Amino acid sequence: MSTFIVPIVEGHGEEAAVPALVTTILEKLGTSGVYVARPLRKHRNKIVKPQELEQAIRLAIKRRKNVGAVLVLLDADDDCPAKLGPQLLARARKVRADVPVAVVFAKREFEAWFLGCKEAFRGFMGIPTDAHAPDNAEDVSAKGRLQSNMRGAKYIPSIHMVDFVRKMHFDRSRERCPSFDKLLRDVEYLVREMKKS
Repeated sequence: MSTFIVPIVEGHGEEAAVPALVTTILEKLGTSGVYVARPLRKHRNKIVKPQELEQAIRLAIKRRKNVGAVLVLLDADDDCPAKLGPQLLARARKVRADVPVAVVFAKREFEAWFLGCKEAFRGFMGIPTDAHAPDNAEDVSAKGRLQSNMRGAKYIPSIHMVDFVRKMHFDRSRERCPSFDKLLRDVEYLVREMKKS
């Protein structure tokens, strides 16, 4: 029987991009029988409040079939991912002991992961053919930096995010963006836990 990782995300762009991203990670891991369910979308500022995350996890499991794991993937914005992530993870793990959960915060913004491998986007969406990743991809306004590099194009997350995901260079983003490395490790953890059951 197929089992599913159900993502909980915050924006319209992530609704399409996160399934594409996690599916690619699963393929790179050589995983079979594990798929990505349609995400549940909840506003980030709401989900961090008491009982909201817990309710979102229960809802995600109830509304999707054959849920084997839950992946909460949000932007950290100005919060520290190393502080907020473990707090939410502790709360999330109390919801259903039989369903493994991972909580990942993109440091500042999801788009930082695109900046981390900016060389992969040379010539794409107006990005210069000599573009290089900034040294501090996770410490800048990633959406703003990405937009400023897209000459003649306007970045619209709900339209473009999934296209950027499909062109990403995972190894470069992993090296330059610790929060992306955490995502990769956490998806691997979820797969391991799902296979135990």
